[in-house]
Amino acid sequence: MTSTREEVLEALHTALGSALPASAELSPRNDTLPARIPAGGVAILRDGDPGEPEVTLSPLAYHYQHRAEIDILVERQETDRDAAFDALARAIGTAIDADRTLGGRCDLIDGQAPAPLSLPIKGAETLKAATITLVLHYSAADPLL
Repeated sequence: MTSTREEVLEALHTALGSALPASAELSPRNDTLPARIPAGGVAILRDGDPGEPEVTLSPLAYHYQHRAEIDILVERQETDRDAAFDALARAIGTAIDADRTLGGRCDLIDGQAPAPLSLPIKGAETLKAATITLVLHYSAADPLL
């Protein structure tokens, strides 16, 4: 048996994996940055912070607004980089929009727009990167379950 938190994060990771372009890669959750970036870019789901829950007492329930993050990185020539970055971000948005409850595992997923930045890499193309924050609204009977 897994916790509600883990079920939500696993379902999100699965949804992201099925929505990314074929040329992109979804790394394992909380993975380090890869040494090589695939042509379509890479996305890494970070578990993030469940935050302090609101509690209802009857019945006892913990209501979370869990802030998970997805790091996206694209390494291409400058002319293609923006389009590849946009395709990767749109694929994530499409995956979330297709099922904002992850099959009923959470109440709602809210996405926040990425703030892209360029990361110069010595001897390689500049990376375009951003962190997309997702707010996962869900309830659990216990903070550890």
